[in-house]
Amino acid sequence: MAERCPRCLFRDCLCGVVPRVATRTRVVIVRHHSEANRSSNTGRLAHFALPNSELVDHGGGGPTVLPPLDGAWVVYPSGEPRLEPPSPPPRAIVVVDATWSQARKMFHKLDGLRGLPILRLPDGVAQPQRLRNAPSPDHVSTIEAIAAALRMLEGDEHADALLRLFAAACARAVASGRRVG
Repeated sequence: MAERCPRCLFRDCLCGVVPRVATRTRVVIVRHHSEANRSSNTGRLAHFALPNSELVDHGGGGPTVLPPLDGAWVVYPSGEPRLEPPSPPPRAIVVVDATWSQARKMFHKLDGLRGLPILRLPDGVAQPQRLRNAPSPDHVSTIEAIAAALRMLEGDEHADALLRLFAAACARAVASGRRVG
């Protein structure tokens, strides 16, 4: 059996198809430590594609050190969905990267996220392909959430590039024999 790429963690390496998606919005991905070695972790893929992003690990015994979050909004499914971008637009978005149950716990536990405005995405942003089974059709992966937020804040070009990367990851997972939802 082929070895996994040490960077993207796929057996059929994805690194050659990762686009460079330069955004004006900084993207902070707060990843649960248990996601660090999963090839299905789309937060890692988004981070590779986004030079204006930061990946912060949470849990695993060490403290979670968030960067300064001035002007940041948290992308989270709470409250009413936004159909229009906030004005003024956020300087940064924070996305919690974990399983859906872990993400809910992290959102409530991380003090640095309290008080930040919430950017709830509109319904219907989930892609038909999956790397993991979702508890419901409206639950999205981290890369889908980032793409939808960037679509709202900066337009289609950045979102489409991230979604093409997600589609490539899903296709390679299926080709390798992984059963995905």
